[in-house]
Amino acid sequence: MDVDAAAARVLAELRAQGDPARAEGEKRYLKSEFAHIGVPVPAVRKAAVAAVKAGPAREELLRLAQALWDVSDGGRPVHEARMAAIEVLVKRVALLEPRDVETAERLVRDSASWVYVDNIAERIVGALVVWYPDLATVLDAWVGDPYMWIRRTAVLALLPGVRTGDPDLERISRYGDALLGEREFFIRKALGWVLRELSKKDPAWVVRWVEPRLDAISGVTLREAVRRLPADEAARLRKRA
Repeated sequence: MDVDAAAARVLAELRAQGDPARAEGEKRYLKSEFAHIGVPVPAVRKAAVAAVKAGPAREELLRLAQALWDVSDGGRPVHEARMAAIEVLVKRVALLEPRDVETAERLVRDSASWVYVDNIAERIVGALVVWYPDLATVLDAWVGDPYMWIRRTAVLALLPGVRTGDPDLERISRYGDALLGEREFFIRKALGWVLRELSKKDPAWVVRWVEPRLDAISGVTLREAVRRLPADEAARLRKRA
């Protein structure tokens, strides 16, 4: 693969589909300081998938993702190029190795929005943790990291295990206890999402975990945690909170 040419093709395709009005609206919605082209997510994904259709080697994949991530316009990162960087990694995530969690961490630390972090957390880091369970020890360090988006990544990376029916209940409980006092909305929401997804498969566990913590759990976390519980259990927990 000619990585530079592939990145240029992706960027050219994105620019050809740019909508200035959409770009401005998206910037406002995301409160973004990045440059925006104004391309819908499905179109970004289509361009990214086409770029790796031929099946790059792992090293080529990583270089392509970095090339797209580094695209700038007037000194500002380009939103759609960064989204495409994530999508190429997601499409070929099976090529990644345990050591590539370092690349994912670097991208998260260079992010400043859920719009980038959430896909990296769940679809890249979470996938790697499912395939290489020992990587979960990395999440143990991340959950206490000073950078909020790294903490959010640690929590959301537990979602694939929940969805595949093999939840890491010990870590869900431990991370939940560690984060009950969180002031950051995005951390509270992430914890609630994990509990909500778990409640679809194991509502009794979620009730047992939430109930003794009702005096400490945030409203945001509780609302998400009970959203998919049986109506009577959800109402009982809300009433007691």
